[in-house]
Amino acid sequence: MDETKEGSRGNAHPRAGDSDVYLLAAHPDWRESRVNKRLLAAARGVPGVTVNDLYAAYPDYAIDGPAEQERLAAARLVVLMHPIQWYSMPALQKLWVDDVLAYGWAYGPGGTALKGKDLWLVLTTGGQEEAYHPSGYNRYFFDAFLPPYEQTAVLCGMRFLPPLVMHGSHSASEQEVLDHVQTFAQRLGSYPDWPEIAELDAAPACEVPPSDRPDADDDADGVADVRHGMA
Repeated sequence: MDETKEGSRGNAHPRAGDSDVYLLAAHPDWRESRVNKRLLAAARGVPGVTVNDLYAAYPDYAIDGPAEQERLAAARLVVLMHPIQWYSMPALQKLWVDDVLAYGWAYGPGGTALKGKDLWLVLTTGGQEEAYHPSGYNRYFFDAFLPPYEQTAVLCGMRFLPPLVMHGSHSASEQEVLDHVQTFAQRLGSYPDWPEIAELDAAPACEVPPSDRPDADDDADGVADVRHGMA
């Protein structure tokens, strides 16, 4: 079976509904995936989960911001599932963050649409866990690469749940992959009944001062995109 079709089958544009969970899968090439395509298939079998394969939904990178915001608003848990690429998220997932998590909607004055929701990362790396160590070739523990994710959640008023990470996905044994997928599906299906959730505090308040935002009537040199806050 063609792995791209296998990884991308299903509705390319999921509808917002009563799902408690909205999962965004971002893999640029399902044919090269050992783990993420199995996680995607498992997620599609969990009741109450809306799954969006971003590269299938937006092959032209033209993200439907209002539709994405509607799906986010309907969910209690948002899952970002992808391989780590250059110590960060794939390009289309980053564009989704830029386009969807808008000022005045996700953060800033009036931006409370995501407040009280949870964010969960489901990540894979090609390198082994020991590669993410001061003595390894990545030079830092893996947690050192997560603050941008965590602060994005906190700025939007979301709790940052402990990520689920599989290291060494290229060389993992078949049994290790199966065990990881089973753990993922069990946790996804049991949300919000996770022991660690009860111990987590609400996200701390992060107020964005008006001085850090461009005025709508500023000249073009000061405002490139008011919605995204780029200057």
